[in-house]
Amino acid sequence: MSMLDKLQQRIDNGSVVVGIYGLGYVGLPLALRFAEVGIKVIGFDIDPGKITALNAGRSYIERYDSATIQHAQEQGFEATTDFSRSAEVDALIICVPTPLNIYREPDLSFVKNTLHAILPHFREGQLLSLESTTWPGTTEEILAPAMHKYGFVPGENCALVFSPEREDPGNPNYSTQDIPKVIGGMSLRCLKLGVALYAKAITQMVPVSSPKVAEMTKLLENIHRAVNIGLVNEMKIVADKMDINIHEVIQAAATKPFGFVSYTPGPGLGGHCIPVDPFYLTWKAKEYGINTRFIELAGEINHYMPSWVVGKITDALNEQKKSIKGSRILILGLSYKKNIDDTRESPAIEIMGLLQTKGALLDYSDPHVPVFPRKRDYSFELSSINLTSDSISLYDCIVIATDHDAFDYELLVQHANLIVDTRGRLAKADNIIAA
Repeated sequence: MSMLDKLQQRIDNGSVVVGIYGLGYVGLPLALRFAEVGIKVIGFDIDPGKITALNAGRSYIERYDSATIQHAQEQGFEATTDFSRSAEVDALIICVPTPLNIYREPDLSFVKNTLHAILPHFREGQLLSLESTTWPGTTEEILAPAMHKYGFVPGENCALVFSPEREDPGNPNYSTQDIPKVIGGMSLRCLKLGVALYAKAITQMVPVSSPKVAEMTKLLENIHRAVNIGLVNEMKIVADKMDINIHEVIQAAATKPFGFVSYTPGPGLGGHCIPVDPFYLTWKAKEYGINTRFIELAGEINHYMPSWVVGKITDALNEQKKSIKGSRILILGLSYKKNIDDTRESPAIEIMGLLQTKGALLDYSDPHVPVFPRKRDYSFELSSINLTSDSISLYDCIVIATDHDAFDYELLVQHANLIVDTRGRLAKADNIIAA
């Protein structure tokens, strides 16, 4: 029996051991899902704080309580910073960030560093899966050659697949197991093994003909959203100049039963995918002499939105004979969308940075983010304030950047001097400006 046959057997009988590399908003849910169905999981991360918390049975992601972590531990889940333990697992799933560098070009350093930490301990008969969003060709051009250097040939003595994550934090209708899983393998044998593994935890598998197809599929999904959000954000700017409520327009258009998909404008793009992923394709397309003008234009519009919001704040304060410099401004909501604690690429934080450079005195309130998180480009020594009638009235301007359901909007309207609403949450009034 070959090593790959033995891997197939371990997958089939449920004795397979899974390693998850990167225990953030993608890796941890996947690890917990495998543990939930009785698969032993070892989680790997370079952050010792995460490892300490998990091994103590504590969660650092809001939507998972400590009981969920402890239940996973009962199924054998453990976490470590020791990448030499990669030899103990049968399937290795990489779920690390793929951000952009300062030139808005793909940064695969997290993937490459993880790969270099894994490969000295890799062995025949293991399966390697990349879930991190990347440009088409990464699996074949980066991962496979690196494995070859160590004597591993996908489809012969190991398996290699690409299966993009599709997590949507805060979505009450789709959890990890409910979201169909796209997967492409370096060979038919690789694909078969990858499908069998994920099918233990995911309800529906969507096999495709190659890793490139799977990589492009994820980019198309997110570019589709980015382009349509760019369109509706541009429409918002036009509607604002015409004194038209864009949210009323969208609601009316959405009554058409065909040919229209509703997208909501906002203060800019946020999250781990939409602001970043389109640039992975625009960068790769240049290798083929193609300029992706449509995608790049949408990116420009979405990137401009925080500055547009700051302009609306400036105009609103001017109407009250106040300048931004010295004004007390409260930002409502730090996370990139409502009812979650994820602040990655949040436009709220970019708005805060722009206001800070103009001399505003800033605070924030977010029940999901009690302390301002560490950020590469921004540093605020702030904690979330409680909203009371007295605290609300202290501010010259309150900016609804993320419209969490937990906020008391009636209290805000009653006691705020000025509200700039970037989410269309409130009806227009004398002290409420749409942005």
